[in-house]
Amino acid sequence: MPWQATVLTLFPEVFPGPLDASVLGRARAQDLWALDTVNIRDFADNDYGSVDAPPYGGGAGLVMRVDLLAAALDSIDIGERPIILLSPRGAPFDQERAAHYAGGPGVVLLCGRYEGVDERLARARPIIEVSIGDYVLAGGEIGAMVLIEACARLIPGVIGSAQSLSEESYTSSADPNGPRLLEYPQYTKPREFEGLSVPEVLLSGDHQAVARWRREQAEAVTKKRRPDLIGAGHKKTND
Repeated sequence: MPWQATVLTLFPEVFPGPLDASVLGRARAQDLWALDTVNIRDFADNDYGSVDAPPYGGGAGLVMRVDLLAAALDSIDIGERPIILLSPRGAPFDQERAAHYAGGPGVVLLCGRYEGVDERLARARPIIEVSIGDYVLAGGEIGAMVLIEACARLIPGVIGSAQSLSEESYTSSADPNGPRLLEYPQYTKPREFEGLSVPEVLLSGDHQAVARWRREQAEAVTKKRRPDLIGAGHKKTND
């Protein structure tokens, strides 16, 4: 069975969208991973297809109903896949979490809208809340695409070079318990551009010198741009 992503959404028509482009699209066509959607409106109990209601206690906006979301989840063969609610108050999504989910059978992603989801859903079903960043979007669909792409590209065979994955930002530390580093600078043709030259070490043919330079550059750019990553070892993701 391929790695399977199931997305519960009010807008299934936006999928697969960019997930069908380039290497991810080719990999899905080759059954290296799979995607399906569930329209939450199909579980509405009214003629208008509405799945929300005003919040108890008053306040602006609408809240997605727990009974209809639970019915939508219960219609899926979830198996051992985690159920993830895209939420700005969730655990931060990062490369370690992507690798963790990519190593499993897949994910079930719930895309919230309006003012969010009735809190009781997380108590009635094994929900994991995940955030793609410290900001608020109109809904969880873009977050679902981000999570799927980050995971699917780690599936064996999706990206041609395993080395390119191991040398990317956040995964480039030679020590698995060492710091997470941003990727070193990359250069290609032409050798000269508007007075800017490719560093000589990259033209030397000395692979050890190139490796040292790249490591030094990765450490320097990480220290400058993301000092919070220096000294931060890889953590274990349990959900």
